[in-house]
Amino acid sequence: MKRKSYTQLTPKEEELMQLLWEHGPISISKLVELYPEPRPHFNTVSTVVRRLENKGFVDHTDVSGTFHYFAKVAKEYFRNRSFGNFIKNYFGGNYYGAVSALVSEEKISAEELRELLNLVERKGK
Repeated sequence: MKRKSYTQLTPKEEELMQLLWEHGPISISKLVELYPEPRPHFNTVSTVVRRLENKGFVDHTDVSGTFHYFAKVAKEYFRNRSFGNFIKNYFGGNYYGAVSALVSEEKISAEELRELLNLVERKGK
């Protein structure tokens, strides 16, 4: 199967994809219920779903006359792609710089760094 070249998700598309990854296959009306107040209008959610479907990220099945939508692309694909774009955009593609920032902002502990180092060493063997 040929993989499509995927573009970035807009914030609204990403929010909807998160719901589909967690709850899909699901109808538009049930999707709307999952949003916090103030909930978006049914037509707004439907439009975003159709846009994602046109991009090839979402598909649907017909269940007793109601479309149930589901993600066609794994969450891991977008996580890896988004993380790579984040590192590229904010750290010039330098992963060391990203980890250094985590250390300097005390977002990662020495013990967690040791665990990461062990993981890297095991992976290299």
